[in-house]
Amino acid sequence: MRRPQEIEKEELAMGTLIELTSAFEGIASMRIAQIKNQVLQATQFFNELWEIYSQLKVSPIFGFGRSNIEAEVIDKELLIIITAEGGFSGDIDQKLIKELLKHYDKEKNDIIVIGHHGAIQLAQRGVSYKKYYKLPKKDQNINVLPIINEVQKYQNTTVFYQQYVSLMVQDVRKIELSSAVAQRGHQAEQEEDEKEIITEANYIFEPSTYDVVDHLENTMMQIAVSQLILESKLAQYASRFRAMSASHERADEAKRDLRLEYNRSRRGIKDQRLKEIINGMKKARAEANV
Repeated sequence: MRRPQEIEKEELAMGTLIELTSAFEGIASMRIAQIKNQVLQATQFFNELWEIYSQLKVSPIFGFGRSNIEAEVIDKELLIIITAEGGFSGDIDQKLIKELLKHYDKEKNDIIVIGHHGAIQLAQRGVSYKKYYKLPKKDQNINVLPIINEVQKYQNTTVFYQQYVSLMVQDVRKIELSSAVAQRGHQAEQEEDEKEIITEANYIFEPSTYDVVDHLENTMMQIAVSQLILESKLAQYASRFRAMSASHERADEAKRDLRLEYNRSRRGIKDQRLKEIINGMKKARAEANV
């Protein structure tokens, strides 16, 4: 049986772990609320842009804002994967990497990684990627222009990201970037009321309608990518909350077990000392009778 002092030290360490996991739970919960609010604000702004774009649309095909770009479009599909910056995010990044590799073909795809953890995971698997970007630390004014500039070079782009389903459930998703924009636009059309019609008949567009449409497509892609990044961060914080919640429960159970073991150890020592006293008294009486 272990000594009570050893068990007590382990119990104190477990109490510290409980405090840390509780603090991380609180931080993750706070960040989830902040990001949810930011996604809502971005959605409202996107809806306003889509209203203008849907009325000015000069082509049935989403052009990625590249009609004025002279460089030849690369006949490949660009894969963008959004992962956590560190490894403190549960197992959801591993699931995301597995989903990406199911789709990946070296001859047909190039990869851009957002998040250091994803870059490490791919390197460990011997999969090369074209570029790597750090996951933005802030949740507002995210600069995704470097990513959009890469997107405009490719025929198609598919984004692999983490989706927040609930606080305890997160999932991996993939979506074509043009579909992501159209999907958000469809949601905007369902929500919008009757408003003023915007056309070339009642507005003047400079330098041209095509340039305005290009600018709108570029801006909406930025919003869509930013929202996917925020959605991934939301899922990462939820995954972290779930991991910390599970760790908190296990640490709490371990502390209770240690307290029980501590009490048993102390009781065992007292029982042993009592036995020694009784045996000593019996021995002394026996010697006195002799």
